[in-house]
Amino acid sequence: MFAQRMNRLGTETAFEVLAKAKALEAEGRDIVHMEIGEPDFATPENIVDAGCRALREGHTHYGPSAGLPELREAIAEDVSRTRGIEVHPDQVVVTPGAKPILFFAALALLEPGDEALYPDPGFPIYESVINFAGAKPVPVPLREENEFALAVEDVAERIGPKTKLLIVNSPQNPTGSVLRREDVEQIAQLAVEHNLIVLSDEVYNRILFEGEHVSFASIPGMQERTILVDGFSKTYAMTGWRIGYSVSNRQLAEKFARLQTNSNSCTATFTQIACIEALRGPQDAVDKMVAEFRRRREFIVRGLNELPGVSCVLPHGAFYVFPNVKKTGFSCRELQERMLEEAGVALLSGTCFGKYGEGYLRLSYATSLERIEECLSRMRRWLEEHGVEENAG
Repeated sequence: MFAQRMNRLGTETAFEVLAKAKALEAEGRDIVHMEIGEPDFATPENIVDAGCRALREGHTHYGPSAGLPELREAIAEDVSRTRGIEVHPDQVVVTPGAKPILFFAALALLEPGDEALYPDPGFPIYESVINFAGAKPVPVPLREENEFALAVEDVAERIGPKTKLLIVNSPQNPTGSVLRREDVEQIAQLAVEHNLIVLSDEVYNRILFEGEHVSFASIPGMQERTILVDGFSKTYAMTGWRIGYSVSNRQLAEKFARLQTNSNSCTATFTQIACIEALRGPQDAVDKMVAEFRRRREFIVRGLNELPGVSCVLPHGAFYVFPNVKKTGFSCRELQERMLEEAGVALLSGTCFGKYGEGYLRLSYATSLERIEECLSRMRRWLEEHGVEENAG
């Protein structure tokens, strides 16, 4: 009945766990939500005002598939300034969320038989879109001993004659790792040597606690072969507004705009106008949000390391922790299911993000300190009730 390609399309488990958690809440259960990667802050008021004003002024009609010229110009200015490169508005394509760019890149670049490298554990849509395009996904393991950062040698040994695309993500979901400049430079050198396109997912670039954000597009010789993906969802707490963008060479931008015409037509006009305000307006709300995430990070990492059978490295960016639970005696999938059903804590198993996530959990600390404390309390109670010893971690 269905086309075979549908068997190659994956999912994002966070939304499945969220649905189960909501069903339990409908039955009267109290659930601590640590599963969904969504800031719990309101969209800054100046951005909301700009969106409302745009609606009242009649900005409710079709716009160009690539995005409004005014927003593309604002994005080009912002990326030029923050990445230290020269970007023209023609290189920018605005989409309803950042996910369409992942699809567009796979569809525009990958043929059956091609190979694409992606981080594992990593955002599950990477593997899904590679599969959907008919190419072969090649996972590159992220290792705890390397603070889950992509290792140059692991990338190098997986590049083959059919490799066409390399996907990177820093700061990273689900581990919170951040690539060092020297690693970016060495991985970029591999891309040049092997004629690879790099898709650089930078949606968490403003949520950074240590070090610096280094974009692949900023490395000499890389701008023409980099697809920079960013958006407004995480930085400005605009997940429901559904707006993201790519910056690439003009030839790729033209292909992305055509794919946009064939799929979404365009991104909602009034949301684009609100995003001009997001980029050009005051940034103090972003700074306050990141400061609060930093406070929560310290709290949850300390608390997880005090749990029996659990250890957790300190993430350097985004708003996720990726604790090691191998010494609890339970698989991460079993912990995901039983923590929800029995402890009222919604979290994700590491295997939701790839096979190398076995033995880990992902918790989003994009929630209040009070709820994080309740999460840790419930996890401790459950682990102790099930015989996990205090010194097991």
